[in-house]
Amino acid sequence: MEASETPGSAAAGEYLTFTLADEEYGIDILKVQEIRGYDAVTRIANAPPFIKGVINLRGIIVPIVDLRIRFNLGEPTYDAFTVVIILNIGRRVIGIVVDTVSDVIRLGAEAIHPAPEFGSVLDTRHLLGLGTVDERMIILVDIERLMTSQDMALVDDATETTNGTSQ
Repeated sequence: MEASETPGSAAAGEYLTFTLADEEYGIDILKVQEIRGYDAVTRIANAPPFIKGVINLRGIIVPIVDLRIRFNLGEPTYDAFTVVIILNIGRRVIGIVVDTVSDVIRLGAEAIHPAPEFGSVLDTRHLLGLGTVDERMIILVDIERLMTSQDMALVDDATETTNGTSQ
């Protein structure tokens, strides 16, 4: 059986799991560059509320997105457990703020179920599916699709031109 590449489906593989509010999420481990503690960021004027600002990561300016705010999961609190996951998506480096990082899990195709359809009530375009491990239910996020979505606009869509535009 081949892994499906259609939107809304997830392939077997390894996922970094993290928590937001009381829910557990997973993203493709191959998109993760590093995991850091949350530090102060430089705010950017007129940025959407979910963009906390930017950090300088070894000479690279990295936008920081708070997924708790982005997913409307309540007011974030930043403490010793708050983590920034640095992602490599396309040709961009982006950080996402999460409550805690859990672990890396391997999910086989049989452990991944399609995301339920909610009609127009809930946007599930950025979900790959739901992974199950023992009694755990993990919401698998298509982090690349989320970061290339129009409302995020942090990463150019990979289907667009590969040539850089002059600024």
